[in-house]
Amino acid sequence: MENEAVIRLSIFIGLFAVFATLEALWPRRERSVTRQKRWLTNWAITFLDAVTLRILALAMPLLAVGAAIDANAQGWGLLNQLGWPIWLETVLAILFFDFAIWAQHLITHKIPLLWRFHRVHHSDRDIDVTTAVRFHPVEIAFSMLLKIGLVYLLGPSALAIVLFEILLNGTAMFNHANLSLPLPVDRVLRRILVTPDMHRIHHSVHRAEHDSNYGFALSIWDQLFGTYIAQPKAGHTKMTIGLEWQDDRPAQLGWSLKLPFLRK
Repeated sequence: MENEAVIRLSIFIGLFAVFATLEALWPRRERSVTRQKRWLTNWAITFLDAVTLRILALAMPLLAVGAAIDANAQGWGLLNQLGWPIWLETVLAILFFDFAIWAQHLITHKIPLLWRFHRVHHSDRDIDVTTAVRFHPVEIAFSMLLKIGLVYLLGPSALAIVLFEILLNGTAMFNHANLSLPLPVDRVLRRILVTPDMHRIHHSVHRAEHDSNYGFALSIWDQLFGTYIAQPKAGHTKMTIGLEWQDDRPAQLGWSLKLPFLRK
């Protein structure tokens, strides 16, 4: 799609600015680590993720959107066989990929090798809008390869993939934001979308809590499959965020990148 990358980047930057401003105005929790130190590391990891995807694109030119265009041209994938209206295919594709991301997220907690990489995301001692983009480059590459395979299996339009990526990025920044929503608003909104209070529980130091609330956009999957927890035991202001490394190491770039390869 023409200018697809520019459109997505512009929306990403705009939404990041909105949520960063909102969480600065109405924070839910006090910070454990200075914003400058954490943000520098989290953005550096994001830059390395972008470089990783660029390298992956050299070896495999068709990433998710390109794979959708190719699948459509070849007639591959379930939706390319059905000929349903584009709006219906788009809705089904977004639901399918949101569930797929939920399922992928769950298995990264259950399979020890995948958890070693995913815990880079969870080791952040604060949760805010930059935590949404703090993923180890190896996990980002794995996620893209899985997504490409699912694109060829389902055969969605390129438009559906672009819309899903925008939705995923936007809702991830929203539900990672250190944002205090009015409780009645949170109560209604979380029936459909994952809210900051709902997802914050997933970043609890306690295993039972961070093995819950896996959703990124829609909250229905956790509710359907019994992985939903409504509130943390210690409360949102007193709960401990992160994993066992409650010191300055998670805010260090080198340590964060090495974490999957450390023995502990």
